[in-house]
Amino acid sequence: MSRVAAIDCGTNSIRLLIADVPSAPDRAAAPGSAALSDVERLMRVVRLGQGVDRTGMLAPEALERTFAAAADYAELCERHGVETIRFVATSATRDATNRDVFVAGIKERLGVAPEVISGEEEAALSFAGALSSVGPGEGDSLVVDIGGGSSELVLGAGVPRAQFSMNVGCVRMTERHLHSDPPTAEQIAAASADIDAALDEAERHVDLAASRRLVGLAGSVTTITAHALGLPAYDSAAIDGMNLSVEQIHASCAQLLHDSREQRAGYGFMHPGRIDVIGAGALVWDRIVARVHARTREAGHPIAGAVTSEHDILDGIALSAAGAVA
Repeated sequence: MSRVAAIDCGTNSIRLLIADVPSAPDRAAAPGSAALSDVERLMRVVRLGQGVDRTGMLAPEALERTFAAAADYAELCERHGVETIRFVATSATRDATNRDVFVAGIKERLGVAPEVISGEEEAALSFAGALSSVGPGEGDSLVVDIGGGSSELVLGAGVPRAQFSMNVGCVRMTERHLHSDPPTAEQIAAASADIDAALDEAERHVDLAASRRLVGLAGSVTTITAHALGLPAYDSAAIDGMNLSVEQIHASCAQLLHDSREQRAGYGFMHPGRIDVIGAGALVWDRIVARVHARTREAGHPIAGAVTSEHDILDGIALSAAGAVA
C-alpha cells in the first residue's frame, strides 16, 4: 500500500486527491476491489485560465489564487504523510506564454514541478481514472472529460485506442461567446458552431460510431446530472454511476443553458465557482451527446444515454503516481 497525492490543475479548478493505492500483488489478489481508497478529495475554483484565451497569459490574480490553494494542499500532504506527489497541469497552462512563473511558484510551495501534459496524456489519464470506477464494459467505451479550456475524448476497451483533445470547454466557451445573462440565441449559435467544428475535427481521430457506451466526467457533467436528478444538494453517491437517458441529458442541458445567473445560483447542488460557466459546459455536453447518439444510430446501435462518473483524471493521476498505470 502506498499513499499518494494527485493534483489536477485545470482552467477552472485545482483539485487534490490523497489516496492509498494497493500494491500490485494486493490488486491481483482482489481484482474486484476499489483501485483507490480516498483519504482526502478536495476542489477549489481558482479560474487559472481567466483571460488566457484572449491574452495568451496567466493573469497575476489567477496565479495568486492558485498558489494559495497549492500552499494549503502542501500542508494537507504533509499532515497525511504522503509519499509521492504528482501535479498535473492542463489546458490553460499549455496555452500560456508565462507558464514558467506558474511552474516556479508551484515548485516553491509543493516541492515538485508541475507537469504540463499534452491533451493526449490528459485523455489517457482520464480514461484510466474513469474505468477504475465503472469498469471496462462490453465493447468500446467513449470517455469524455469536459474541462474549462479543453475537452478530451477517449475511445477504447480496457485501454485507449483513439483519443483527441478539443479546445472547447466551459470557461473558454463562456469567455469567447456566452456574454449575456442568459445568453442570446446568436451567442448560443456561435458557440454551437465552435463546438461542432471541434467535433468535426475530433471525428478524424476518434470513431464515435464505434462507441457502445458513453461515459461523462468532471464538474460540468456531474452538475448536469445533479440537475437531471433534481437533487436538493450535491450528492456524489447519487451522481456516481448514474445512467441518464439522452432525453434527460438534453432537457437538463437546455435548462441550465437558458437559466439566468440568479436561477443557476439558486440550485442547492451548484458549486459557486461553476455558476457562470455551467451554461457553456451544458452546451458542450449537449452537442457531444447529440453527435455520439447520431453516429451510433447510423451504425445501428444507438446509445440510450450516458453514464456519469465521479472518477476522472484525478484518479488516473493518483494511479500513475503509484505506478498502477503507465
